[in-house]
Amino acid sequence: MKVSGRNRLPGVVTEVIIDGLMAQIGLRVGDNYIVALISAEAAQELDLKSGDQATALIKATSVMVVKE
Repeated sequence: MKVSGRNRLPGVVTEVIIDGLMAQIGLRVGDNYIVALISAEAAQELDLKSGDQATALIKATSVMVVKE
């Protein structure tokens, strides 16, 4: 599969919570943890389970989180 997105973070799925139309996917990327909200349909089509290898593909105009 070819994808134009360049921000790829391979990791391991740590949790899959499907609730109604949405799914919350936890992904461990090295020492970091990412949470993605995707459609429940997409999560089911990908057959995501804890322990699966998966890649977070990030395409955004801006991502900001700061706490000091």
